[in-house]
Amino acid sequence: MSQRVLLEPKEVAITLQRLACQLSENHNDFSNTVLVGIQPRGIYLLNRLSLILEKDHGINNLQTGQLDITFFRDDFRRGEKPLEANKTKIDFVVEDKRVVFIDDVLYTGRSIRAALTAIQSFGRPKTIELLTFIDRRFSRHLPIQPDYNGRKVDAINEERVRVDWSENEGEDIVYLISK
Repeated sequence: MSQRVLLEPKEVAITLQRLACQLSENHNDFSNTVLVGIQPRGIYLLNRLSLILEKDHGINNLQTGQLDITFFRDDFRRGEKPLEANKTKIDFVVEDKRVVFIDDVLYTGRSIRAALTAIQSFGRPKTIELLTFIDRRFSRHLPIQPDYNGRKVDAINEERVRVDWSENEGEDIVYLISK
């Protein structure tokens, strides 16, 4: 197994700043926008973007949530091991809100399809946008594309993209892993 660095820590920081700027440009004061991180890995990206928006862009009262999609996936009964659900934490109604889903890697699109189903439990959003840190653009099973993406990566199916966050793995870095 080999791994190649796709984004160094400095490039990760620059990409986070750019994504925060794009969100700020499109959502102004975020008064009618909520940011929802998709469990488990989208939460790290959500937290980072929230911090940048509050600190650098002066966005106050940013509404954020965490969405677990475990039992909304179309493949959740296919594995042999029991599934462990993550925590959903959405303490607001999304009715008529602009929802931005946030996830680290967009691969087949199945996670986003599950998130679209899961969010309906919290109301009917006005719009839903998708922000991903890494877009594996040639791997879709469903016609889902991000509205905001940090980096597009051309990876074949045997390759894997891993995003490490300093809060969890000790360093902000993105790898392409080959078997």
